[in-house]
Amino acid sequence: MSLIKKPVNGMKDILPSEMQIRDYVQSVIRDTYRSYGFTPMETPCMENIANLSNKQGGENEKLIFKVMKRGEKLNLETAQTESDLVDYGMRYDLTVPLARYYANHANDLPSPFKALQMGNVWRADRPQRGRYRQFMQCDIDILGEPSNLAEIELILATTTTLGRLGFKNFEIRINERRILKAMAAYSGFSQEVYDTVFIILDKMDKIGMEGVSEELLQEGFDHASVQKYTDLFRSVREAEDGISYLADVLGDYLEADVVKSMKEIAASVNACKAAEFELVFDPTLVRGMSYYTGTIFEIAMPEFGGSCGGGGRYDKMIGSFTGKDVPACGFSIGFERIILLLTESGFQIPQQPKKAAYLIEKGYPGEKLAEVIAQAQAARQQGQQVLVVRMNKNKKFQKEQLRKEGYEEFVEFFDK
Repeated sequence: MSLIKKPVNGMKDILPSEMQIRDYVQSVIRDTYRSYGFTPMETPCMENIANLSNKQGGENEKLIFKVMKRGEKLNLETAQTESDLVDYGMRYDLTVPLARYYANHANDLPSPFKALQMGNVWRADRPQRGRYRQFMQCDIDILGEPSNLAEIELILATTTTLGRLGFKNFEIRINERRILKAMAAYSGFSQEVYDTVFIILDKMDKIGMEGVSEELLQEGFDHASVQKYTDLFRSVREAEDGISYLADVLGDYLEADVVKSMKEIAASVNACKAAEFELVFDPTLVRGMSYYTGTIFEIAMPEFGGSCGGGGRYDKMIGSFTGKDVPACGFSIGFERIILLLTESGFQIPQQPKKAAYLIEKGYPGEKLAEVIAQAQAARQQGQQVLVVRMNKNKKFQKEQLRKEGYEEFVEFFDK
């Protein structure tokens, strides 16, 4: 029986042409983030299942690739619950592993700790354009900084990176979880139903305000509360300064420092940004992760028509490991969607080293082969990228394939 050629559904093989772009984008991300003082670190691809399913990952906890126990730990005959079968899971993001990492190594790390983490994550999701079951995430996080300096640095570092990759006229949408809660409380919703309300609100982009209102009513919520809630969003949209408007309307429902912090973030980012983008207050922004406690943000690109990254503040997560809360805030670039947009636009890597292919005729004398390799070595030392290969019978096709990989110069060696 022949083996299956295609990769697992939702995962993909990466051809050399795309791999070159991925390598370049990763180098830009690393160099930019390092210039902001972020330190590279790494966590394993698997975590204990208890860490991944601790009710902080929102809908992603339903998408965990779970790893079955092995050897003596696994007894199928006596297993009655999932915990009898599963002990580990593939990480669905980099934030939960980072929290565990910090809890384990806090004494060896600076404070605040500015972490840079890049790696694959796995979700048993429904594959679609720009969404895979295995995909690269690129995260920066600041742990131990309670002030909005963290949000400002994260937004500036992320947007600077996108600007260096050639992206313009995108939006950074920003909101605050405490604003979401204050709007819900003002409208008459009890704290116990906030998660349900926010899950429905998060569908705003797909179903519109009328759709949100209809679903809230279908959940059995009071008509007056639903009407007050949706009217509030309509009024914010019409206001010239949405944050100030909410501060006036919500009154004591909203903590005063929330408005002050949001305005400081906006003023600092707009004064210091190094890329062409707009910072937009969006009171409908929810972000699905239940671990967010404060500021939340998201990248919106017109080329993609959806989110290309996001993040926010999660001050309670590390405390779930240590018993002591540590302020934390992070931002993740949607790496796979960035790559998709670049490849679809015909992106060319700037300032690539010259690529030459040395094609050696079959039967070329062995005693002369060292001269060819020495010539290639000399060219490499001058910064040139040189491929030394045997000449195929169909030389024309061979050159066509090499040109697709960026080879511009061909040097042929024949046995004369």
